[in-house]
Amino acid sequence: MRIALAIGDAGGVGPELAARLLADPAMQDNDIVVVGDASVLKMGATHAGVTLDLPVVAPDRVAEGLPSGHVLVDLGNIPADRVTLGQSSPETGAASLQNFAAVLRLARAGIADAVMFTPFNKHSMRLARPSYIDEIGFIDRVLDTDRSGREFNVLEEVWNARVTSHIPLSEVAGRMSVERILGSLRLTHEVMTGAGKPNPRIGVAALNPHAGDGRNFGTEDDDIIAPAVAAGVAEGIDAKGPIPSDTVFVRAVRGEFDAVLTMYHDQGQIAMKLMGFDRGVTLIAGYGFPIVTPAHGTAFDIAGQGKADLGATMQAALLGARLAKLNPARDPQPLPADWATAGVEGAAALVAE
Repeated sequence: MRIALAIGDAGGVGPELAARLLADPAMQDNDIVVVGDASVLKMGATHAGVTLDLPVVAPDRVAEGLPSGHVLVDLGNIPADRVTLGQSSPETGAASLQNFAAVLRLARAGIADAVMFTPFNKHSMRLARPSYIDEIGFIDRVLDTDRSGREFNVLEEVWNARVTSHIPLSEVAGRMSVERILGSLRLTHEVMTGAGKPNPRIGVAALNPHAGDGRNFGTEDDDIIAPAVAAGVAEGIDAKGPIPSDTVFVRAVRGEFDAVLTMYHDQGQIAMKLMGFDRGVTLIAGYGFPIVTPAHGTAFDIAGQGKADLGATMQAALLGARLAKLNPARDPQPLPADWATAGVEGAAALVAE
């Protein structure tokens, strides 16, 4: 399998994680095409204490074919001497956006089987592009689709899917609907089955304390979540809920569920990171190819110190390769000539300033 790897925020641990992944023998069975600035990758290798000697392919030659093994596509979009470690900046945000858009187009063209990125910093990305909200919205724009995928957090012992993602907590209840929850159940069932976990058992978290406690603490659990679960069960999905969110993960860890569907971001993230911060993977599904990243951030406090743990990054790469092998992409589209730069307004100007 070939993984298209976008170097994440250059001010964080992304460059050193990318370098360590490329140097790790565990990746020898997969080809990685890493996309970003060559000087940033070299900086990351220095911080990680590894030596890399990758063939470099110019962006305008990628469509001609890539050699086997790991390769670098040098976008030259942020010289390492312009990077301030441990800080957000519009320059690193612009480079992250350009790298991300480029690897998405490689996968859409069938040149890569999976997409991966080391940690981005959303503040940097918004400094470069104020309209940026999150990865899913950006993917939709780059791929010109309204498919709006879903995020999963993955540990070997349990998966977590969520109905809403990067929105204020005050908006969660208003975004919930029977159709949205049922769609999340269907996608969880489909993606996990495609990942070699057929007929997954899904526990569905309640929104309110004690699942509403007989409507004393809210009505959403009875009026929205319960009908969605019933509809999923009627379709053959193995789902139970709503289950109070303070016990649903306990039941999952004890082996009752393979996945937990939560209603909002931190409802699941807190539990998943407590269970496996150094192993957790974020999977974005629904676009025809897997998109994966370690489920932690840029760790500005240790950037450049060689302390970043490779565990979650390695697990992300292995999961992306496994999913791509089990679910080959279909209907590739031609790679446009401007694949490395199109639609990333301001990136070149920011870096050139």
